[in-house]
Amino acid sequence: MASAPVLAEAADLPSTSPPPSQSGHLTSPWTSWYHRFASWRRALDLPNPGTVENLQKEAKLTSLNNYFFDGARADINKTLSANPLFQVTHSFALGSQSAPPSYNFGAVFGSNNVFLQGGIDHEGNVNGRFNQGWSANNVSKVQAQLSEQKGHSMIQLEHDYMGQDYSFNVKAMNPSPLDLTGIYIGSYLQSVTKNLALGVETVFQRPTPDVMESTTSYLAKYTDSDKNWIATAHVQPGGILQTTYWQKLSEKVEVAADLQMVTLPQRRDAIATLSAKWDLRMSTFRAQLDSKGKIAAVLESRFAPTFAFLVSGEIDHFQNAAKVGVGVMVESSPLTPEEMGLQAPPQL
Repeated sequence: MASAPVLAEAADLPSTSPPPSQSGHLTSPWTSWYHRFASWRRALDLPNPGTVENLQKEAKLTSLNNYFFDGARADINKTLSANPLFQVTHSFALGSQSAPPSYNFGAVFGSNNVFLQGGIDHEGNVNGRFNQGWSANNVSKVQAQLSEQKGHSMIQLEHDYMGQDYSFNVKAMNPSPLDLTGIYIGSYLQSVTKNLALGVETVFQRPTPDVMESTTSYLAKYTDSDKNWIATAHVQPGGILQTTYWQKLSEKVEVAADLQMVTLPQRRDAIATLSAKWDLRMSTFRAQLDSKGKIAAVLESRFAPTFAFLVSGEIDHFQNAAKVGVGVMVESSPLTPEEMGLQAPPQL
């Protein structure tokens, strides 16, 4: 019978817990500011600028730097599976003026989230690459090379994050967890308008525990609204500048220009390069001219989905020298030509 008055008295006592509005009083201004800032960024609808590694991707795909070869080469590919992708490759090269004869065996495995690539050459040097996609925005990468030659073995750890209007990359080359030696690289690229992106890249080197040095370079990328042309600039410390310009003239023709300048006190140098690429129905032709008197061209002609013939040549007018290369690419696959045409490598 006495419980009712006791409960009534307890109900009349003041509560010692703070009101709900006071518990979040300290954090509410920051969260409110963050939400307003995030809403403002979403309203701008800025595009993702891509990664720093692919800053000059279009210009590099047009130039000959990654496609030219001399001597003779043959690549024999065999696709064992399309989904998941599994492919093995035998590569032969000989007669080059700049490299000794070589043989390389490689294998590639790829799925929606995993990409594996490895190879071994005739000297026993092993290289490998592993990409793991955790989500649409996060990709971790590992590259390694093992060699008997001193100083040629290396390992590289890397992670890419792609935000709505920015990209971030961290990289470590030959890191040591004991003394923290190695090379560490961090880069950030941010879209400031729908066409312009600005970024920064910092390289921290620690070859020994007692020696540390760092450098910072600055990046810029301007993309046309229709994405028909792209201009980039990379400014490094000490007066080193690299600029590129790429333009798509038509569905089959692309051109690119590259300018590299060095304005150090003890050295001043510059080289300009013009490149063009023509995509025909069954072939691709690339031509290049630079300010040091070199004219080069590469023709890749595909006679069938399983066979391609390559011819490359370079004339150095200043050095009075020339290089010529021929090659073949043979694809052996149990897939039908239609399936091979639809096959695409993993985008990791």
